[in-house]
Amino acid sequence: MSANNAFHIAVLGGDGIGPEVMAPALEVLRKIEQSTDLRFRFTEAPAGANNYKETGKSMPDSTVRLCEEADAILLGACGLPSVRYPDNTEIMPQVELRFHFDLYAGVRPARLIPGVPSPIVGADQKGIDLVVIRESTEGLFASMGKGVVTDGEARETLVITRKTSERLFEFSFRLAERRKARGRVGGGLTCVDKANVFKAFAFFRDMFDEAAKRHPDVKTDRLYVDACSALLVKRPWDFDVMVMENMFGDILSDLTAGLIGGMGMAPSADIGDRHAVFQPCHGTAPDIMGQGKANPTAMILSAAMMLDWLADKHGVEGAAEAGERIERAVDKAYAGGIKPMEFGGSNGTADVAKAVLAAL
Repeated sequence: MSANNAFHIAVLGGDGIGPEVMAPALEVLRKIEQSTDLRFRFTEAPAGANNYKETGKSMPDSTVRLCEEADAILLGACGLPSVRYPDNTEIMPQVELRFHFDLYAGVRPARLIPGVPSPIVGADQKGIDLVVIRESTEGLFASMGKGVVTDGEARETLVITRKTSERLFEFSFRLAERRKARGRVGGGLTCVDKANVFKAFAFFRDMFDEAAKRHPDVKTDRLYVDACSALLVKRPWDFDVMVMENMFGDILSDLTAGLIGGMGMAPSADIGDRHAVFQPCHGTAPDIMGQGKANPTAMILSAAMMLDWLADKHGVEGAAEAGERIERAVDKAYAGGIKPMEFGGSNGTADVAKAVLAAL
């Protein structure tokens, strides 16, 4: 485990553009080492569809062991549409890691970087800076691989437990408190559910209300998921931290990524009590693989999230400052006119990486 300011990072490049966006993120972390007393030891390991094709497993036991021993896990992107399990589901080690390490808090920030186009009118003036927290181990996904299909019907079971929900809400309130302490004005925490229809979500909301009593300093809100979806595209600047069940989080985190320029701009983390995985929200994009077109911004920002988490976990304030420096460097690169290909620009992986490194 970590000694002082030295951290061991498991690096899972994955499939498709995964390794292509991972390389600039590691370069950025190496650059951070040059101007701070932080030190990183990177150990690369296989995971994903290519590994499954070669070995019949999504990741070898040695990769899982490495992830257990490392201080944090950086993941590129895994899975390929052409490679599937016998039941036709995708190869998703990222989901397997969530269950293996009990990574119950899926953290999906959506911050609109100045100079990046948003489909929402007025977003460039008002700004978007919110975080979707998606419960990542149960909800409808607890049924993964366990659904029952007969000739006439199919059934999947949604699971919400007190143990996981209480930890999820504590995590969410703490994040809202940390954001407030860092100067987030008018923020708070919104519980997103469907408590008006389903008992499971009423149970979820009751536990949220109990947690709210323990955190009286955080402004709270409760919204049904359908109403929340409408508000997100009308007034996304009104939201700060939002917490929700797994399936709702899966959908709304993609929606919020769409508000800030798409998946190439959206970092994420899956966090548990001891372990955490940091990865971009985007997939493996096999259609642009090997062409130097992939936008590494989400991967670079995921590395910044990793530093913030390491700072919080190990009490290393310098790591949090380094994470903020990376975010500012990304902002500066976009303010300087960098325009990735998904926005109709001509800047590929190397250009974006170079601009961020120069801004650092």
